[in-house]
Amino acid sequence: MTEPRSAELPGVRLRYRDSGGDGVPLVLLHANTGTSASWAPQFDAFAAAGYRVIAFDRRGWGGSIADPVTGPQPGSVAEDLDALVEHLRLPGFHLLGIAGGGFVALDYAAWRQERLRSLIVAASTGAFSEPEMQQLTRNIAFPGFAQLPEPFREISPSFRAIHPEQVAAWSHAQEAARQKDAPAQPLRTPNTFAKITGIRLPMLAITAGADLLAPPTLMARWIRHLPQAEVVAISDAGHSVAMERPEEFNRAVLDFLQRH
Repeated sequence: MTEPRSAELPGVRLRYRDSGGDGVPLVLLHANTGTSASWAPQFDAFAAAGYRVIAFDRRGWGGSIADPVTGPQPGSVAEDLDALVEHLRLPGFHLLGIAGGGFVALDYAAWRQERLRSLIVAASTGAFSEPEMQQLTRNIAFPGFAQLPEPFREISPSFRAIHPEQVAAWSHAQEAARQKDAPAQPLRTPNTFAKITGIRLPMLAITAGADLLAPPTLMARWIRHLPQAEVVAISDAGHSVAMERPEEFNRAVLDFLQRH
């Protein structure tokens, strides 16, 4: 991965990574448990395929430092993304969000789809406000679920069994990902089924068969409101599917991008 840089944007000094080059831009949005560094298994692979790859730390995560003097707090990730796009003068770009980054990807696509070439969302509930989706989320989160260790909730049993050293590294990274007492940024507007039906972009949804937070059945409930969406299912992978199964994940993304 490239070394991070900083951009002075409204309300934040945003830390980002940019592979540079003349390729079509591909922007990556990290999960709630990560930072731009979480995309290490993807960043160089996508750049090697010819894309200009950009990933940034959300405000309050990693090295992105909120600055109340220059703008309102906490702002929204979609607006920070839009400000970064303006700062870098990006042409039309592909947008990929995983887990919590998927919430933002949908939020941004519904707002600024004229700037996008395509949309990819992986392992994400979408943070929909519909009672149906909220009930499904409650059904998944049985009493005590939220208190379980992050690796249990986010990483599949198969990966934990075979790669304990990577699980330990993931745990250490996610514990340090979010700045202490940093407020979470809300969506620009709540995600609803009605909101996403206006998204006409080519779209890919990636599901993970062992995902305890956004299982395929849950994702299917919102994907059906985007009839153009292609779906790739990766079996025996957890919520951190991009880390657990990088070759399959990268292949699915690149195959989709090369067709759009």
